[in-house]
Amino acid sequence: MGEPSRKTTISAALQQPGLYDRVTRRKPRLSKLHMTGCLEFAKRHVKDSRTMRHKILWSDETKIELFGLNSKRWVRRKPGTVPTVKHGSIMLWGCFSKAGTGRLVRIEGKMNRKK
Repeated sequence: MGEPSRKTTISAALQQPGLYDRVTRRKPRLSKLHMTGCLEFAKRHVKDSRTMRHKILWSDETKIELFGLNSKRWVRRKPGTVPTVKHGSIMLWGCFSKAGTGRLVRIEGKMNRKK
């Protein structure tokens, strides 16, 4: 074997090719465009009749990550590298209406208009 390594030695060796420790940024899932669209939708339909709202089936999907998003994540990458997520997750889709809730469905593969 070799000499025991110190944390500072390992860190310095990794920084030579330009790899530095960073805490990943938390980014909102909705862009400003999405938020504006939601607000416009709400403004257009705020005066809809109660009967009209009772006919709507509301649906949404969500992605649940294996390790959650609440903890700090440390990554080591070169400046300018585009971040990617490679942790386990599941996608779920569900719906509800005035009549009650629908089934909760696990989405396999990519979500698209056919699923």
